[in-house]
Amino acid sequence: MQKRLLLISNSTNYGEQYLAYTRKYISEFLGKDVRNVAFVPYAAVDISWVEYTNQVSEVFSELGYTLKSTEDVQGAKKVIEDADAIVVGGGNTFHLIHYMHEKGIMDVIRQKVENSTPFIGWSAGSNVACPTIKTTNDMPVIQPVSFEGLSLIPFQINPHYTDGRVPNHNGESREDRIREFLELNPDMTVVGLKEGTMLRIEGDMVKLLGNKTLKVFRKDQPTLEYDPSTSLDFILK
Repeated sequence: MQKRLLLISNSTNYGEQYLAYTRKYISEFLGKDVRNVAFVPYAAVDISWVEYTNQVSEVFSELGYTLKSTEDVQGAKKVIEDADAIVVGGGNTFHLIHYMHEKGIMDVIRQKVENSTPFIGWSAGSNVACPTIKTTNDMPVIQPVSFEGLSLIPFQINPHYTDGRVPNHNGESREDRIREFLELNPDMTVVGLKEGTMLRIEGDMVKLLGNKTLKVFRKDQPTLEYDPSTSLDFILK
C-alpha cells in the first residue's frame, strides 16, 4: 500500500481567510471517498484545543468532511483508528510533539498512514511528519518527551522557508540555521518549503504545489532550487 501525504507550509496567506488557498488542494487530495477526518489540535497554545478544532472543523465541513478531534470522549487512539484521514494542524511544534507522544498516538498514526490513510499537515503538522522536529522554526515553549517525529517521510521540512534577511539584523538566516542542522546531521536532506506551497506525496511520487519554488539542502552540496514543473521523487530516496 502507498502512503498519501499533503504537507503544507502554512495555513493562511497574508490577507486571506483561514486555509483559503489550501482548500482546493485539500479537496482534490481527499476526494469523495473520505468522510470522517481525525484532527490533532495539540499545536495550539494561545487558544484552546476546542477552539482550534472548531476553527478547522468549519473549513472541512464546508468541503464536505466531518472532523473529530483526538480530544473527543472516545479517546485519541480510537478517533484516529476510525478515521478515513488524519489532519495535524499548525502552531507550536514542540507543544504538538509533546502531547502526541504523551497521548500515545505516534504509532497508531504511523500504522494508519502506512496502510494508505491520507495524512494532511500544515506548518507544525508538516514538521511532525519528518524523522525529527529539529528543523522547525518554533521556540521550545515546552520540553517534549522526544524530538522524534512520525518518520512518514525520509527528509526534513523547514516550513515558512524564506531567503529574506531583516535589514541591519545580524541574526542567522533560515539557510544558516539549516546548514547548522546539516553539520550535525550530514546524511539528511532538508526541504525549504515556502509559504503558499505544499508537497503532495503519492507512493514514490512527489509534486510541489503552488506558485513558488522549493529549495533542497544537503551537506557540502550546492543549494538546489526547483519549480512545480519538476519531479521531486528523488527526495524520497
